[in-house]
This record gives sequence, structure tokens and C-alpha cells, in this order.
Amino acid sequence: MEAIKQRERMYSWGNPLEGVELSKNLSGLDYLLAIKRGEAPASPLMNTLDFSIGEIEEGKAGFYFEPQAFHYNPNGSVHGGVITAILDSAMGCALHSLLPKGMVYTTLELKVNFLKMVRAGAGKLTASGKIIHLGSKTALLEASLTDENGKKYAYGVSTCMLLKNE
Repeated sequence: MEAIKQRERMYSWGNPLEGVELSKNLSGLDYLLAIKRGEAPASPLMNTLDFSIGEIEEGKAGFYFEPQAFHYNPNGSVHGGVITAILDSAMGCALHSLLPKGMVYTTLELKVNFLKMVRAGAGKLTASGKIIHLGSKTALLEASLTDENGKKYAYGVSTCMLLKNE
């Protein structure tokens, strides 16, 4: 049997703990905008999965990526965990954009529906997240993963719990 040819990918990331400290003195929206401008380190997950920040405004957030072979599962399509991660990021940051200084969140529940198989060559896919409901202790969010023609590949909903950043 022939040896399997391995591929390599190199990337770097900033110290996420520096961002955590910075975020304690900024509103959620200001912190996300600092990340987008390169003034605060992005989440290492973004570099690992090769996501980029798109739209950031109050109550909305977007991330995008171009599916690559390193995103694949053994069936030759983008792993559901990669799709879930970008949807979760868009939903979480939509919520984060509305948080005052000193507040954070954590995901309580996450559900994703996969509508179409995603493969390399699909072009730029965008996860757009928005708030459905923001309460005093929890929030309900949604996000869709679409291509540049508006074709929807996945849809997610999330419930998050709001916490003080201590």
C-alpha cells in the first residue's frame, strides 16, 4: 500500500487573553470593531478555521470563509462542526454587539439544520447572525450560511445566557 501524501498548512494567532483584558473596558460593539480593525486579537478559532469578520453592527454580525480541503470530513465535504462554528460565531457576536461594558455571554443551546452539502469551490460563504430576542438573562439568536447568490446552506438558532464579566 502506498504512503498517504500529507499536506501542510501554517497559520498564527494573537494572544486571546490580551483581548479578554481589553474587552473588560469596552462595550461589546466597540470590542468587536477593535478586532475588525486589527486593534485587538481575534479569536484563535478564526485563524484555525480561516474565518474572516464581515458585517458588525448593533444586533448583527457576519463572518465568511471559502471552503477548502482542510475543512473536509472523511466524506469529502465541509465538516458540520466547521459550519456550526461559523454560525455560532455569527450568532454570538450579534449578541456581543449589544452588550454593555462588563457583560459577557455563553451558549446554552445550539441547533443547526444543514440544508446543502458544502465543498471547496463553493466560493465565499457568509454566516449572518442576528438577534431574535434579548432579555435580561438570556437571548435568542439566529444565523444563516449563504453563498454570494443567496443560496442557503445551513440555518442555526441559539440560546445564550448573559453574565457579568468577572
